[in-house]
Amino acid sequence: MEAVEMIALVEKLRGEPHEWEWLEFKANRCEPQEIGEYISALANSACLTGKSRGYLLFGIDNKTHEVIGTSYNPYTEKAKGNQNLLFWLSTGLKPSVGFETHVVNHSKGRVVLIEIKPAENCPVKFYNVAWIRVGESKTELSKYPDKERAIWMRRTDWSAQICGNAMLHDLDTDAIRMAREQLEIKNHHQAKEIARWDTITFLNKTGVTVQGAITNTAVLLLGKPETFTLLSPATAQISWILRDASNKDLDYEHFGPPIILQVNRVLSRIRNLTLRTLPSGTLFPQEINQYDPWVIREALHNSIAHQDYWLGGRINVVETPHDLHISNSGSFLPGEIETVIRSDAPPEIYRNPLLAHTMVKMNMIDTQGGGIKRMFETQVKRFFPLPDYDLSKPERVSVTIHGEILDEQYSRILMEKLDLDIWTVILLDKVQKRMQISKEEHRRLKSLGFVEGRYPNLMVAGPIARLTGQKARHIREKGFDRHFYMNMIEELIQQHGPVSRNDIDQFLLDKLPEVLNPEQKKNRIHNLLGELSNRGKITNTGSRRSPRWQATGIEETGILIKKSEKI
Repeated sequence: MEAVEMIALVEKLRGEPHEWEWLEFKANRCEPQEIGEYISALANSACLTGKSRGYLLFGIDNKTHEVIGTSYNPYTEKAKGNQNLLFWLSTGLKPSVGFETHVVNHSKGRVVLIEIKPAENCPVKFYNVAWIRVGESKTELSKYPDKERAIWMRRTDWSAQICGNAMLHDLDTDAIRMAREQLEIKNHHQAKEIARWDTITFLNKTGVTVQGAITNTAVLLLGKPETFTLLSPATAQISWILRDASNKDLDYEHFGPPIILQVNRVLSRIRNLTLRTLPSGTLFPQEINQYDPWVIREALHNSIAHQDYWLGGRINVVETPHDLHISNSGSFLPGEIETVIRSDAPPEIYRNPLLAHTMVKMNMIDTQGGGIKRMFETQVKRFFPLPDYDLSKPERVSVTIHGEILDEQYSRILMEKLDLDIWTVILLDKVQKRMQISKEEHRRLKSLGFVEGRYPNLMVAGPIARLTGQKARHIREKGFDRHFYMNMIEELIQQHGPVSRNDIDQFLLDKLPEVLNPEQKKNRIHNLLGELSNRGKITNTGSRRSPRWQATGIEETGILIKKSEKI
């Protein structure tokens, strides 16, 4: 912009009655991290308010809107690691959002103005955290799921875009036949009518073509193998990878369009070994597959439907001797698995609306939205561990399907004798696996008397352990009171003193509660030694860095000396 236009823009923004969710004034500089957070917040807020730009201005009083000038220079400012500020900001903003920095020589003082384009397709994050403005305050977007959903709903549907170079002959006839068959199964009362449609009518009716124009959905689900290049930069590919127990790759295969046919081919590569188990109340072994095919199919179809194709990642199916890991690009839109299971309803929003609705029509995903809950219930009925969803990685969702039998007695008793709901079973399953649960979930389980221990180091409570035949494990996890461990330390020192801290660690670490991690165990030993020392039971005859613990009143030679005697 020309200088005159920039001054006019500053005047226009100063004329606003107050700061808006898309407008922020700063008197002078602020920390680089905060600037990045503001750019994320203003981009997301501009999207929600329908503004063509968000604005961050330095050198303006945020109360009076008077120009007070600033010495702040974003072009010379340094960020983390002594990096150039503007480069560091651009690197941290994902997806990349356009922003322009202007220095405006206003008659009343120097003003720095940052113009920010609104978010498109998905929320803008700054180093993996999305921000939003609520009123005049900046906060994390995750605290406002309704606003996050609204941003997603404003995105361009990748799956509905016309694939410019694709023609009807680029679609696979076998895939179209499969799609037609599944549509007839899904709509059996219209089967005769569907059978009379020609190919163009069928494709238009299902929405994968628009007046004959081929969409990305059509190419992804029905395209010939060589059409994957037409979808670039999206990666229309499922990768199956086989790994051994040491995580070494043994085999792999990539599957591209037509995806509607490839799911069965992926399933055929998964070994799904047969396990032999003894059901309770019988001596006759029962054979059961490692994985329920429906559970795998549901997880894989969900990954296809919810993949963020804008990010260019592929769907991975990683098979190990004991489990399957299925992952896709894109954040988990509902936010939490609990939300999905509790609502047991179709998602409010889809990342790829046309693709998802087409997969529903073609009998690939459940229109009622209960697929994830059914996956959990299926695993419970098989007495297998429940699926684990990992939502910790930015722009990646991963689900682990376990292929080893959980203690059958444990699951059966929880479901039948205690008559627990599915979500309580899920939480207890996490405790069994030593996975962290939230404080609110901990309070719930503790109020029911199902867990013991101090958060986050939890274990299944004694009554549950007794009921499920896990008494020994309960004791190993809970450990003993501190007097038991102090007596053990005293006995070790009296028998073999002086002893080093390493001697004590080797003696005691494997006897402490299993719910503690190695660092917590060492801290526990440190506290026990401190208490024994304060009580006058032991003394350190070495240094602070290299302690040598000795029973009080005993020399290193082992000769007992009474406290009243003089040396």
